[in-house]
Amino acid sequence: MIQWLVKTFEELTIHELYAFLMLRSEVFVVEQNCVFQDIDNTDQLAVHVMGFEKENGELVAYSRVFGPGIKFSMSGIGRVVVPEKARKGGTGRVLMEHSIKAIEDRFGKIPVKISAQAHLEKFYGSFGFVACSEAYDDDGIMHIDMIREVSESEK
Repeated sequence: MIQWLVKTFEELTIHELYAFLMLRSEVFVVEQNCVFQDIDNTDQLAVHVMGFEKENGELVAYSRVFGPGIKFSMSGIGRVVVPEKARKGGTGRVLMEHSIKAIEDRFGKIPVKISAQAHLEKFYGSFGFVACSEAYDDDGIMHIDMIREVSESEK
């Protein structure tokens, strides 16, 4: 069972901060062999969505969300990560649901932008995200920008 937490930077415990920095490094730097500066001075401006395994306290899902004007002109979701051992069980899907809800709860039903790894375009498309750019190389991994619009009836 996963316990979901949504916190601003100021609300994070040292344990939570360490856990998500370690997970991001494990997946984005080590697993994906992508040497880049993960700590980019915007975690302080983000709302952090975290899923901890209740049995052992391990972080098994993480993303950070932003209000409009911080990473993009609109709200955004980034650093979406699930460790390899927690994939294939729907954890990523639930993480995205919580991430979208975190934006809606804090900023309202507004458009959301992501910079998605290109091979996950169909996954993000299942949440209503639509490609808005050509694929591009970001530190050796192909990405594509996607936007989830909000219909007038949803506002």
